[in-house]
Amino acid sequence: MNNSKFLLNVSVLVLLLALAACSGGNEGDQPDTAEQNENQTEEPSSDENTDESSESHEGMEHSGSGEVPEGLEAADNPEFEEGSTAIIQEGHMSGMEGAKATIVGAYDTVAYSVSYDPTNGGERVKDHKWVIHEEIEEAGEIDLEPGEKVTLNASHMEVMEGAEAVIESVEETTVYMINFTPTDGGEEVTDHKWVTANELSAE
Repeated sequence: MNNSKFLLNVSVLVLLLALAACSGGNEGDQPDTAEQNENQTEEPSSDENTDESSESHEGMEHSGSGEVPEGLEAADNPEFEEGSTAIIQEGHMSGMEGAKATIVGAYDTVAYSVSYDPTNGGERVKDHKWVIHEEIEEAGEIDLEPGEKVTLNASHMEVMEGAEAVIESVEETTVYMINFTPTDGGEEVTDHKWVTANELSAE
């Protein structure tokens, strides 16, 4: 009888030890799972990775009227002729980079990147590309310099016309008006203003 009780006690003890070992194993796995969840939580979303340039062009009018500012002259010998095609190498908005563009017009001018405060009181737009010399109110004939304050006379983006801006960079170049179909499946964009020569490449 005593032997039976002894064996029963030993069996119960072994069972308890086995359960404790299993429980300990599960607890050992939990930190790894928690760590994995923490890593997943810390990983930035694709929205957070949106570059500042794309955000600053969020309100951009994709298609334009095709009209050009008074005094803007067609380029004599542009790298990309009117009617030719090129690949957009640098996009100002979603679906633009890598798209095939058709050249609508080419013009020699001075292009500026600008930061400005929208006329509706919205958040400041930083480093908008591009505004050309002929789209700056009372710009005169002399190229503007970085840091100069100007008034915009362009309507590429909502609440842009009449906005106060600061010149960020200056580039004497050929600018192009283009048509393109976005790579993200959006509708065709027509008479888009502006891309510069170094933002295009031959097919």
